[in-house]
Amino acid sequence: MRSVSALGMTSEAASFDNIAPISDELTEYDRAHIKLYMRLLDAADDGAEWTEAVNVLFGIDPVQEPERARQVHDSHLARARWMTQSGYRQLLHRPTDRD
Repeated sequence: MRSVSALGMTSEAASFDNIAPISDELTEYDRAHIKLYMRLLDAADDGAEWTEAVNVLFGIDPVQEPERARQVHDSHLARARWMTQSGYRQLLHRPTDRD
């Protein structure tokens, strides 16, 4: 099992919501956080502890803020998994003013 840090992951500079979007539609938030979603999936697939992932990727100390840390991690990981199952299809089509 590799650690999140060993995967070359550093804390995201972009801001994030405490709860990832809950929608059947791809959002601008999703588009802005695709890299974060990929990092979460990599960490989960590599067996990294969720506490380490939330600390490294979101900068949240799970000891100081256990409920928030779990909520942020779990909601974003769920959204990342949704992206791999159906959300990715929407990345292929982005409406333009001409549609």
